[in-house]
Amino acid sequence: MSQLNRKNEHVEIAEKFFNKPKQSDYDALAFVHHSFPEMAVNDVDIRTSFLDFHLSSPFYINAMTGGSEKTEKINAQLAQVAAATGVAIASGSQSAALKDPSVTNSFKVLRQYNPTGLIFANLGADHSVENALRAIDMLQANAIQLHVNAPQELIMPEGDRDFHHWLTSIEAVVKQVDVPVIVKEVGFGMSRNTLSLLNEIGVETVDLSGRGGTNFAAIENVRRASHSLDFLENWGQSTIVSLLEAQPFLTKMNLLASGGVRNSFDIIKSLSLGAKAVGASGFFLHSILNDGVDSTIQTIENWQEELKLMMTLLGKKTIPELQETDLIISGSVRDWCLAREIDYQQFAKRS
Repeated sequence: MSQLNRKNEHVEIAEKFFNKPKQSDYDALAFVHHSFPEMAVNDVDIRTSFLDFHLSSPFYINAMTGGSEKTEKINAQLAQVAAATGVAIASGSQSAALKDPSVTNSFKVLRQYNPTGLIFANLGADHSVENALRAIDMLQANAIQLHVNAPQELIMPEGDRDFHHWLTSIEAVVKQVDVPVIVKEVGFGMSRNTLSLLNEIGVETVDLSGRGGTNFAAIENVRRASHSLDFLENWGQSTIVSLLEAQPFLTKMNLLASGGVRNSFDIIKSLSLGAKAVGASGFFLHSILNDGVDSTIQTIENWQEELKLMMTLLGKKTIPELQETDLIISGSVRDWCLAREIDYQQFAKRS
């Protein structure tokens, strides 16, 4: 199957799955309510920073697509949303354009329609330094995401089967490109063991991208003609569990969180566990496909306002202060903490 058809299939299947009801580990977190915020909504500052980037909002449009005429239109619309709202945006994997220059414009529209915005390029972890530089140049990108997706590759009929060199390739890119490198999972989450390995090779920023959002294991299973591997569709850690696994790295790395973000409340919960910013993909893809650019812009503006309201309710004026909120962790997330010896009770008495 051609890259073009595969990219279109990914979008179509992801949209088909979007409305399926699903439980979320975000629902295992509850804030302790304290009655006196002692502040006003106008006191809230939702700006955030990591590396040398200063974001006006603590959320961004995460990596999605590119590589075909259909996805070019989607990227153009997403770029317009990013430009209008000032949120950062990440490209989908640019490997298709490195193999076939005729689809390059399906990615370049991100910069064309968002000329001064913060844009992340995107490639798989197996790519060379040369390819990383080409991807960055293609978008005049401010940073590059290197995605890791072993479960997806193994379920994908035409996927990779050898992962010996991933860490070595990532380390080479980290050392030899001039823009920041963000190592990103694609919906399977990260463990503290993974973060330790990345920290050792000099990675400063990770996108934990946990289970709960776009399920690439399920998408690739649909694409398999036979021999389904559907038992792998719940593989990995959720975003919340990944953030809990990442607690020892709060002062060592910049943590970004994505995967299954449904609303502004999920963003607040991620930020309260130490994320510097929160990415959403499937939500914005669905919004663009069904409601268009103007409605998606309005949704982002609503989220920005909702964040201010919730931060006021929590009595917190800045994003870092959200790590001083009191959180009750229950259910299967608490069970995970017990099994992995993560002190979940400490979060209930941080204020």
